[in-house]
Amino acid sequence: MSVTLSREDIVRLCERVEGAQTRAYAIPKLTNEYPGMTIEDGYAVQSELRRRFIEQGHTLVGWKAGLTSKAKMEQMGVNVPSIGFLTDKMARPENSVISTSDLVHPRVECEVAFVTNKDLAGPGVTAADVIAATDYVLPAIEIIDSRFSGFKFDLESVIADNGSSARYVGGGRARHTKDIDLRTLGVVMEKNGEVIGMGASAAVLGNPAEAVAMLVNILHDLGETLPAGSFVMSGGITEAVAVQPGDHVIARYQDLGSVSIRFGE
Repeated sequence: MSVTLSREDIVRLCERVEGAQTRAYAIPKLTNEYPGMTIEDGYAVQSELRRRFIEQGHTLVGWKAGLTSKAKMEQMGVNVPSIGFLTDKMARPENSVISTSDLVHPRVECEVAFVTNKDLAGPGVTAADVIAATDYVLPAIEIIDSRFSGFKFDLESVIADNGSSARYVGGGRARHTKDIDLRTLGVVMEKNGEVIGMGASAAVLGNPAEAVAMLVNILHDLGETLPAGSFVMSGGITEAVAVQPGDHVIARYQDLGSVSIRFGE
């Protein structure tokens, strides 16, 4: 498989995704018009989007792994994880009110975030390599936002849409990997005081470090590496849950503390 789209098509699709992301409206999935689109085509559109955002003043701070749990794969009907980029302008402070008026289909999920202190480069990176290059981990909430009509999409389209990246919030307690068992971290997600999701970090490929290793190996295929100081979201432990103005979400993690955010107009 390789890139099949022309440069013109890549730019055109990038503009379509960028418009939907920056002005918060839904678009049909890209494969409706380009049914032969490959996963590599999706990453070509995503790379063009990243180039544009950086040109517009965003700073690349890290990456996210998407669709890394069986629950997420089943929910989206896919069998291969994906990656997307994260910038400083997507970050939101803990306990802040996140606006939903500039989002299309906001949903939340609980993730373990990694902060690296060594460069990681594929191919063949393992979970052990990731743990050796990790400064600390912390609990995070990702606010994902598919820009596709009816929240219906395929892997090629979601990769082009930067893995539905929208906002992210880190919080709780930063912990060294040697002090916790990354495979058995329990998490409970509450919305407006009601438990809406529970899971264990093993839902993410058995160990969230495996998801980060996979992400670095995908980056290698894209001609990229993961530099020291990167912030990496390892993928949703729970299913993504829709939110609306007025909602208050808390993710409580065993050994890592909790992260809290509210949603407004």
